Amino acid sequence: MTEDIDLTIPRPAVVTIRAAKPRDLPELNEMITLLAAHHGDAAQITADRLERDLFGPLPWIHALVAEAAGELIGYAILVPLYRAQEGKRGMDLHHLFVRNGHRGHGIGEHLVARARDHARNAGCDYLSVAAATGNFVAHRFYEHMDFKPQPVTGMRFLQALA
Repeated sequence: MTEDIDLTIPRPAVVTIRAAKPRDLPELNEMITLLAAHHGDAAQITADRLERDLFGPLPWIHALVAEAAGELIGYAILVPLYRAQEGKRGMDLHHLFVRNGHRGHGIGEHLVARARDHARNAGCDYLSVAAATGNFVAHRFYEHMDFKPQPVTGMRFLQALA
C-alpha cells in the first residue's frame, strides 16, 4: 500500500510594493541598520530623523517598501537630483535592500521598477544608482536592470554645518 505524499509547495506570500507609511518606521529603520552593517558602516539613523525626512514638513526622501504577510522584507530610498547645466531632473536610488531569505525572488527588481515609476511621475529624466567598486553582484544586478555604467569624475568635498 502506498502512502499519499503531499508534494505541493506552499504558495509564496503576495508581495506588495508601496510608499512607506509612518507605521513602517521601526522596520525601515532596522533594515537601514542592516544594510549599513552589510557595508561595514555603523548606522546613525534614528526613528526621529527618518520620520522627519520621510514625513516632516519638508520631506527630503521618498521610501518604497516591499511587504509580504504583514512584514517589511525590503525597501528602496529615493533622493532628488538635478543637472542644472542640462535642466534635467533625476532621482538617485540611494538605498536598495531585500532581507535575507527573500533575495533572489525578484523583490529587488520590483522595487527598482517602482522607483523608476516614481521618478517618471516626478518628472525625472533619469534614475541613478551607485555601487561600491568591488560589489560585482550589485554591478551585474543594475546592468541586468538596464542601468548603464558611468565614469565617476572629480572629487566630492564635504563641509559640516554645525
